[in-house]
Amino acid sequence: MPTIEVKQDDLEYLLGEKLDRERFPRLLALVKGEVKAWTEESLKLELNDSNRPDLWSPEGIARQIRIHQGKNSAYPFFAQKAEEKMYVSKEVMAMRPYLAGFIVRGVTITESALAQLIQAQEKLADIFGQKRKSVSIGLYPVNKIVFPVRYDLADPDTTQLTPLGMDNPMSLSEILHHHPKGIAYGAILKDQPRLPVLMDAKGQVLSFPPIINSREIGEVCVGDTDLLVEVTGTRQRMVILAANIFACNLFDRGGTVTPVEIIYPQQTDFGMSVTTPHDFSKPVTVTLGEFEKALGELVSLNEVKSFLTSYGYRVCSDDFGASTATSGGDMAVTLPSYRDDFMHPIDIVEDFAISRGFETFLPTMPVTATIGSQSSRTHFANQLANAMVGFGFEEVISNVLSSSAEQIDRMRIAFPAPPVPLRGKSEGMSRRPEQGVILLENPMTERHAIPRSWLLPSLLRVEAASSKTYYPHRLFEMGEVARMTATGEGCETAFHLGALIAYAEARFSDLHAVLATLFNSLSVSYKMATMAHPTFIEGRTGLLLQGDREIGWIGEIHPEVLTHWEIGMPAVAFEIDITLL
Repeated sequence: MPTIEVKQDDLEYLLGEKLDRERFPRLLALVKGEVKAWTEESLKLELNDSNRPDLWSPEGIARQIRIHQGKNSAYPFFAQKAEEKMYVSKEVMAMRPYLAGFIVRGVTITESALAQLIQAQEKLADIFGQKRKSVSIGLYPVNKIVFPVRYDLADPDTTQLTPLGMDNPMSLSEILHHHPKGIAYGAILKDQPRLPVLMDAKGQVLSFPPIINSREIGEVCVGDTDLLVEVTGTRQRMVILAANIFACNLFDRGGTVTPVEIIYPQQTDFGMSVTTPHDFSKPVTVTLGEFEKALGELVSLNEVKSFLTSYGYRVCSDDFGASTATSGGDMAVTLPSYRDDFMHPIDIVEDFAISRGFETFLPTMPVTATIGSQSSRTHFANQLANAMVGFGFEEVISNVLSSSAEQIDRMRIAFPAPPVPLRGKSEGMSRRPEQGVILLENPMTERHAIPRSWLLPSLLRVEAASSKTYYPHRLFEMGEVARMTATGEGCETAFHLGALIAYAEARFSDLHAVLATLFNSLSVSYKMATMAHPTFIEGRTGLLLQGDREIGWIGEIHPEVLTHWEIGMPAVAFEIDITLL
């Protein structure tokens, strides 16, 4: 979880009041934060919410507390016209395509303010921006820049700038190989023949994103008042959100924010001309029933409106369908422009509970006494785990959320996959994993964009990271997978067991012997049928059947799949749906 350090006097300036050592820790509940250390000059705060990058700065923390105290912050620049233009070239669109920016004037950069801005810049770029891969941020004294600014590609050997921290000009190639930031982040631009730069109308190089700013034009110092802030990245929505957050932060410090128009050479999700900061928040509908189901008590529409408003939401009275707790009405609510973390109505219910205060909910004792025990599935899974350990396998545990690259592309599967005829009954594993993939509507990162539909990619990910350990490798995992139902009208969760053996002589028979012994120890009968699947070598793959019901498969991994995962040894794997056993 993000941990930030803030100066006490700076936080008091942003809050507009003195900090109280007893009261302030309670106020941090509004941002899911806690004080880890408090000295005479500074505080170290841990924020237990990785989905709210707007809170990873003293400005964001102070903003959330101020709003809850009725000191609502209005950000007029979201409705203003752009003053200057920044152009994105067609060439850079193929590498790092997206840009956002704005100008802020009249903000006094003190030593404390500069330290906090740099900290917010680093947190957003390293955590939210995946170590600058998806998002990176640059700040510049605007009076040194001649607009319009152009975002383009340049020759790495002939294009030069004096990077921050250096006294002499360096080429882009030299920066990648010799500058500390180039060494740290150069892998983002690995093997690119031309590299991205920001240049103004006079041809001055502002920066080499996402690596380093120019010292002559891109060095912000104490005492500066007028700045240009730019954000580049690979995901447009994340780039715009980072610009929105930084604009609100600088506005809260007393600056006047003026938007910049970004001109693209082709259509993007937000058009060819995008004015940033850009308010892309849209109303979402939530019903009272969802509040009451999650909270366990009745709430009124007026109560919900009051506490959501005091948490920064925009709630329109015209959207209220009713005004009493029992009427079952719904409402439309909109996140503030510096947030983009809505995934489900339960997120809104949680914010309501935080705003109201968890201490206001009365605990209820259970009316019946029960004694906990293992479910039959857990007991059965433990038996399987013990058996696999006895066979010499090591257990791994992986995330349920995965990516389409891991679940589909690296597995040598075309998506969407062609339909596979059902064998007999429609239950069981008659749908291949790639056919039941569920796509999340609003994923925070590409790496966690889909729930996994099978375990094999998780096992291959672990194997790919284990090349330096002694062979043979014998891995297994038990866990949940999610997939669409056979009708495609809903989704279902299953519990799978997957196993993998990798070493120079790995063969189908190695793992089939384990599988046969496992089923025999469980007194489970099965049979095997031929099966064609792009992930496995043709002729070395078997479909596992119990009667007419498909319960799994076993096979040797195709060399192309191993290449995609950078695995240097042959591998064989099986996977079974143990909920069917």
